[in-house]
Amino acid sequence: MKKIERKVLNLLKGAKEASLKLGNIPAGDKDRAILEMASALLKNTKYLLSENAKDAALANKTGISKSFVDRLTLTQKRIKEMAGSLKQIASLKDPAGKILRQWKRPNGLIIKKVSVPIGVIGIIYESRPNVTSDCAGLSLKSGNACVLRGGSEAINSNIAIHKVITKSLEKFGIPMAAITMIDVADRSAVEFLLKQDSLIDVVIPRGGEGLIRYVAENSLIPVIKHYKGVCHLYVDKDADIEMALDIMLNAKVQRPGVCNAIEKMLVHKDIAHKFLPKAAVVLDDKGVELRGCLKTLKILKGIKKAVEKDWYEEYLDLILTIKVVNGVDEAISHINKYGSRHSDAIVTKNKLTAEKFLKEVDSACVYHNASTRFTDGYQFGMGAEIGISTDKIHARGPMALEELCTYKYIILGSGQIRS
Repeated sequence: MKKIERKVLNLLKGAKEASLKLGNIPAGDKDRAILEMASALLKNTKYLLSENAKDAALANKTGISKSFVDRLTLTQKRIKEMAGSLKQIASLKDPAGKILRQWKRPNGLIIKKVSVPIGVIGIIYESRPNVTSDCAGLSLKSGNACVLRGGSEAINSNIAIHKVITKSLEKFGIPMAAITMIDVADRSAVEFLLKQDSLIDVVIPRGGEGLIRYVAENSLIPVIKHYKGVCHLYVDKDADIEMALDIMLNAKVQRPGVCNAIEKMLVHKDIAHKFLPKAAVVLDDKGVELRGCLKTLKILKGIKKAVEKDWYEEYLDLILTIKVVNGVDEAISHINKYGSRHSDAIVTKNKLTAEKFLKEVDSACVYHNASTRFTDGYQFGMGAEIGISTDKIHARGPMALEELCTYKYIILGSGQIRS
């Protein structure tokens, strides 16, 4: 066995052992540990920023896009938000041990369906250092051990965050291995990890489409996927134009490098001539490159023509592709064909049109008169999320505490035997 494989195997064994002990940790101790983790982030802000600066400097040297560097960069505000997420997680109800259903059979058997932790959760992620603390907090609260493997581009940041948040775990009777980090940059560590189905119960990849496809194709462990965020905004003929402009700007520009930012905008033909010129002015002011269908090109002169590939593309950058549609039916059909089942929104004052859109768009999160940027565990009041699942089985949308539990049946008898 290679040295890297031996190291990873030992870390995974430690995480498995820790997962079996977490069930005996009182909920109050887990909460106090998570609050201590939040406090540690704030106390060590200067150290975290200095380590993050190393990663950001290297990323800038390699000529990576501004949106990628933005995802990678920590600020005082973002560290406060990370701590805030942990505090919110600690305040939530423990999802494990909850009786989901209970019934009594004619033979006297009492059957209980009870929520339990999944066990060991492997998280493989890129660029965003806040994932380290978010996933650690959610996993610990739900009684799961987590194995974190961040990308090499954020290795200094991830190691620093892990060091800070695990320092006081044992004070609360929690094994250090409950939050395990694989700090090996070599890709062979991931290849080996994905084969350890006896030690890891589920793998959740967070990052670009390439990473997620690689994990899904190479894992022997069940994978909960978040392929990409090809999110849409549909501006209906009955939209409030000022509201639509505000939502469009927020959904595209606030943080263009994240998965819940819109990549496409569909506009009803009856409002296109009025709305699109106004939209182009505010988007141009923010440096957004526009691409459009033939109908859009007739209204917005000089923008780039959209090709078929554009409708599938997740840019994660200041690029927006626009299509003029005949109505809500065409908008729904387009989204269901080209979208990624992540988050899509409609702006309209027509309640029936909104209801049709919300019912028929096949996405994890659908919005009426609100920005897609709210698809986020913290914004949903879940504390944080381990990922945004675009799958349909087990978990869909923001994966938070409840989604990190499965269930088992507890059967109580008084000597019953089956005839």
